[in-house]
Amino acid sequence: MMSSLRVPLLLAALLSAALCQNYDYDYRPVHMLGPSGPNCHVECDCPVGFPTAMYCDGRKLTSFPAVPAGIKYLYLQNNQIDEIKAGVLDNVTAELRWLIMDNNLLTNGKVAKGTIDTLSGLEKLYLSGNQLTEPIIPASRALEELKIMNNKLAKFPAGQLSNKENLTSVNLQHNELTSESVSGAFKGSKRLLSLDVSHNKLKKLPTGIPNSLEILYADYNEIDSVAGGYLNKLPALKYLRISHNKLVDSGIPAGVFNVSTLVELDLSFNKLTSIPEINEQLQQLYLQANEISKFDLMSFCKYVGPVNYSHLKHLRLDGNNLTQASMPSETINCLREASEIMFNENSG
Repeated sequence: MMSSLRVPLLLAALLSAALCQNYDYDYRPVHMLGPSGPNCHVECDCPVGFPTAMYCDGRKLTSFPAVPAGIKYLYLQNNQIDEIKAGVLDNVTAELRWLIMDNNLLTNGKVAKGTIDTLSGLEKLYLSGNQLTEPIIPASRALEELKIMNNKLAKFPAGQLSNKENLTSVNLQHNELTSESVSGAFKGSKRLLSLDVSHNKLKKLPTGIPNSLEILYADYNEIDSVAGGYLNKLPALKYLRISHNKLVDSGIPAGVFNVSTLVELDLSFNKLTSIPEINEQLQQLYLQANEISKFDLMSFCKYVGPVNYSHLKHLRLDGNNLTQASMPSETINCLREASEIMFNENSG
């Protein structure tokens, strides 16, 4: 059971669209776009209402269809394709912009050289739900979004993203990546904003990340510590999630999370026994399901005054050895902007 302490306060809504992890490509139903054009592959649709798109999704295809010239958006998700043969993309090497291949049967050994790797104009590459053991990266310097979730990735060789200066989002969750296997993997992607390595086998947060990063998700790994000064190397970071790991107090250097850029910090479902020091600018702090037994106000406010106080709005402490009675009387001044503080229900 848990209870919450609420303080009436008008809150500004947080932007959530940027954090969406669903398959969010702009998919237009074929039946709304008119009949198929004459040059389309026989098992696909190239609607006259959207002539630069070829829809081959959900057709039980086992082989990659040859793509006619003029196609920029290729939808092949939800099939049984296990091979990409040489030549099938030759007509669109320079013009293809989106390649959507989620939920197929691709393995690295059956993706021919001179296919995906030679695409020079690609902007979005979705390969989630396949059986890849290492990434397949196109030559395109225009690549903006890379999703290879739910595969069997065990390595991500350094340098593959070194010329991807337009890349803003990489999602690699639900793979078998280790800290060593991603070391240096993200160097060179100077505009990277979002990196998701949740549900892998990392023991440390990834290193060599561009200082442009704003969102880092590393939930459900085996991380037991955070290197001192780690966040200082990421001056734009706003959202950091390290829930469901093995974090302990000895692995959290003093002040490592005390950076003014952070908006959200999720350390829930770990093994912390104390509340780590945070910056007064942090707005969302999730510490539920740890082993915390003391509410230390100094973790939130070094000093309290008219202009010195925490801007924390949401604080979760349920699933710890704390109740509302654990809070010092000065908490109301320090956490004056908090709209909700959640504890275990005080059964005493």
